[in-house]
Amino acid sequence: MDKIPSSKKIELKPKFEEKYKKILGKEYKAFINCSFTYLTKCIRTNTLKITVEELKTKLAKNWILTPIPWSKESFKIKPKKGKNYDIGNLKEHSLGYFYVQESASMLPAIILDPKPGDKILDMCAAPGSKTTQMAQYMKNKGILIANDLQGSRLKALGINLQRMGVKNTIETQASGTRFRTKQFDKILVDAPCSGTGTIRKSFKVLEMWSPNLVKQIAKQQYSLLKAGFQALKKEGTLVYSTCTLEPEENEAVVSRLLNEFPEAKIQPIKLNIKRTKPILEFENLEIRKELENTLRINPQDNDSEGFFICKITKK
Repeated sequence: MDKIPSSKKIELKPKFEEKYKKILGKEYKAFINCSFTYLTKCIRTNTLKITVEELKTKLAKNWILTPIPWSKESFKIKPKKGKNYDIGNLKEHSLGYFYVQESASMLPAIILDPKPGDKILDMCAAPGSKTTQMAQYMKNKGILIANDLQGSRLKALGINLQRMGVKNTIETQASGTRFRTKQFDKILVDAPCSGTGTIRKSFKVLEMWSPNLVKQIAKQQYSLLKAGFQALKKEGTLVYSTCTLEPEENEAVVSRLLNEFPEAKIQPIKLNIKRTKPILEFENLEIRKELENTLRINPQDNDSEGFFICKITKK
């Protein structure tokens, strides 16, 4: 059994090791090594309040900013040598000039491509990273429904919407399945998941992981995805995303939607980013060939979190 570096004082569950060696093959060790390295902080410029160049000027004295290739307004950020700051304590953060957001987490909203005037549902919105990102792309024009089931999470969502100067958003507290009778131009279902792409952010993911947990979450994810698709206008676009690498929660969930709704069509994600091939065969899962057009990212691919993203249209 491979052990995590002793300083971490945690061991991988045998079933986790067995499964992820099947999922990742020769990439397994690279995945484990990357999952136990420091995740560089990233920020997204809030162009509702400030330009990218203005923010760079304000931060240049004490911070090293490295552009994120797939997000023109975003950067990896490190303090300059000899400096020791918490970016969350900066006045620019309090003023809403930027949002601290992991680089791979920016991808779902980029792929959904919100436009001013759109009517959009963010089904699982809290704490608001993708909601504020979409409002920014919409230039505060149109309607953005920011929903979450848990009332305790809505407080953080409201604070972030206010801090970032978002004005076109309505907060709601409801099960995502309540929206199936509505009609939206675009929908983001950034579903709750087992989070195995985020180990480097929290080792609790490893402690909580179990095959039964994955099965339970996959059922919940499908109910959310199905409701989202039913709430989508004809010719509308839905993005389904998770921060897990589990095929049961990713490719298998979307395949089930395609089986139930022939009008659901997967669109290729044309993005210049290093990616891993989607999983089309795994144990006894039914996965359709169309899933080859989805985006699967391992943490070691781009030194980020792991993510799965699927772009679906209703024909």
